Amino acid sequence: MAKNKQANQVNEIDQTVAASKDFVERHQKGIIYGGGALIVVVIAALLMHQFYFVPRGEKATEEISVAEELFISGEWDKALNGDGENAGFLEIIDKYGGTKSGNLAQLYAGLCYVQKGEAQTAIGYLEDYDGCGDEMVSNAALAALGNCYAEIGENIKGAEILVKAAKKADNNTLSPDCYLQAGQLYAAAGEKDKAMECYMTVKTKYFQSVVAQEIDKFIETVR
Repeated sequence: MAKNKQANQVNEIDQTVAASKDFVERHQKGIIYGGGALIVVVIAALLMHQFYFVPRGEKATEEISVAEELFISGEWDKALNGDGENAGFLEIIDKYGGTKSGNLAQLYAGLCYVQKGEAQTAIGYLEDYDGCGDEMVSNAALAALGNCYAEIGENIKGAEILVKAAKKADNNTLSPDCYLQAGQLYAAAGEKDKAMECYMTVKTKYFQSVVAQEIDKFIETVR
């Protein structure tokens, strides 16, 4: 029974991540990294936390569950600062900074600021986040950090972080998107060789991914 439940949870996660990837794919023609566009690839993967990482019961995890619901509902300010009755992520960070919930609140807070268009503030929280024991979430958080650096005009640093996330993830879900974004950032910075390397990695290593189906048009832009 437990195994069946876990399998169903994994399927839900896969569907959420796939939906995120489809969003990027549908809007790919209009995305110009280095021009200020910001793609957050972590939110869907972060929902994994709901299933695996927080056993409800202790005070910190009870408090963060309310903020999580506000986050999922897109109420960024309330998720950060609370709803008047329940603590938001910022208070949870202050109260439970040394706990798993306090650490996770750093990630959620960073993502809230991303959604509010405050990339510089988001960077501080995303850099303070120290992983949560799951590679998918941690690597997606790293990708979000790379996007934040791109948003503030630091294209090369953003690209380097995205490549790091892609290498650590090494899967057909996150890696191709990260390499595509990194390639666009390198291209915008005039680093065509590095951009080509990113695009060719998608073409040769992740050829089964959705991104690989359209990678040739990006390769042509840096020949």
